[in-house]
Amino acid sequence: MVTAYAAGAMSLSQLRLPLVLFLVFLAVTMFTAIITSPHRDELGEFYLGSRRLSPLRYGMAMCGDYISAATLLGSTGLVCLTGYDGLLYLVGTAIGWIMVLLLIAEPLRNTGLFTLGDTVALRMRDAQRPVRLAVGICALVVSVLYLVAQLVASVALLAQFTGMPGSAARALCVTTVGCLVVFYVAVGGMPGTTFIQIAKTVLLVVVVAVAVVLVLTHFTWSGDDLLGAAAANSGHGDAYLRPGLRFGASTVSKLDFFSLALSMALGVGGLPHIVMRLLSPAGTRQLRTAVLWTVGLVGAVCLAVGILGLGTAAIVGTDNVRAGDSTGNSAVLLLAQSVGGTLLMAAFSCLVFATILSVAAGVTLAAASALAHDVYAHALRQGRVNDRQEVAVARVSAGAVGVLGILIALLAWDWNAASLAFLAFAIAASSMVPTILYTLFWSRFTARGALFALYGGLGCSLLLVVFSPLVSSTPASLLPSADFAWFPLQNPGIVSVPAGFLLGWLGTVTSSRTADHAGYQEFEERCLTGVE
Repeated sequence: MVTAYAAGAMSLSQLRLPLVLFLVFLAVTMFTAIITSPHRDELGEFYLGSRRLSPLRYGMAMCGDYISAATLLGSTGLVCLTGYDGLLYLVGTAIGWIMVLLLIAEPLRNTGLFTLGDTVALRMRDAQRPVRLAVGICALVVSVLYLVAQLVASVALLAQFTGMPGSAARALCVTTVGCLVVFYVAVGGMPGTTFIQIAKTVLLVVVVAVAVVLVLTHFTWSGDDLLGAAAANSGHGDAYLRPGLRFGASTVSKLDFFSLALSMALGVGGLPHIVMRLLSPAGTRQLRTAVLWTVGLVGAVCLAVGILGLGTAAIVGTDNVRAGDSTGNSAVLLLAQSVGGTLLMAAFSCLVFATILSVAAGVTLAAASALAHDVYAHALRQGRVNDRQEVAVARVSAGAVGVLGILIALLAWDWNAASLAFLAFAIAASSMVPTILYTLFWSRFTARGALFALYGGLGCSLLLVVFSPLVSSTPASLLPSADFAWFPLQNPGIVSVPAGFLLGWLGTVTSSRTADHAGYQEFEERCLTGVE
């Protein structure tokens, strides 16, 4: 059964159950998005929801925002194919939330309103328009890249079921998912998006827990047996359980891993949809408990993904995984079919589709909010809009972002979805995170420093990626026949993140305007207490 699945398309009977489960999930979440949608076009309700959820539900929504298809598919495959190095990568996936919990969660909630632009504008009162515009542009770029990664992942999942899809099938898949995402955001706003995140997290925890139990039961709950079988069936022997299969082969690969880990650890605090979610709880105690729940849930999921990756290597074998997909994206589906049959495989398939929808919806809402609130309402109209007008612009912006994401995904359907997601993390870590930290904790920080950090971090990241192996010089590049990659790393974070912080400092110390120290004291008091 495993070999047949890895070799090509599934039969109609095998497709029926995943499709039924997904349609049920879709019907429930779409109906809920309609009945929970903001009916009075209130700005706060559209952007933040009711703000009366329990910390557990907020934590589940944050987990739903963060755990993407790249984690479920890509990370499981990475652990399966590279062993220790894949497990090391999972640590970076989980550790970023520690920084969010300890450094920025409470100050952002206390000083923000709907977007990161509100926090920065509150600090830079003398230059709100250019700062809001810069924040909006960076948020849009990060969000669109992350959205495209989810849409490309939907094509990758379709390929697992049907074999390599034709152009019509790709277009139908991307367009359908994109339109569903626009529906959730335009109709449901934050309340509808929150429900789909919570539903996805419940499904995630249940399905992954069942799969982990089945894998551990297969090895009579012996970790030694699991590791031994994984190493034996990996084709690498004991080297599978030591560093070096992917990230330690050369100095460049070691630097690439460090660059990726830096982007992952810092970038989560700068992702627009994560920042927007941090602003939703009504109080700091509620937020603190919610983030603790998120840390626990994300950590548990990463641990489970590591077990599933090792289980795939041990039970399915890396040769069978590579036969279906050299990137390893089919690993978790092959494992599910092996240990749980068609039912568990269908549940995982539904889970991956739900993950794609939920993360894409959160990202699209963040992009639409940045366009409507920061760019249109404040940078262009200077606040001369009412709630109804801004909500209408946000809904139109959701449609525009969805169309843009669909068009780029149709052109880039064969790009690596994980690479697109990692690029979004790198840009967020290089532009948004320096701006957030300087805004919150450096009294001398000026508007010029914010503009340098935002535009400089964004430009540096994109420039390095253009001249990296992601775009040219290798068979897996976007332009495999070209060779202009003078930057050797696939992730620019090791250079662009320090550059973002350096540019923020440089813009501040060379600014002709002095910092408003009295204004910062008021801002700092609000950061610490939440009192306006």
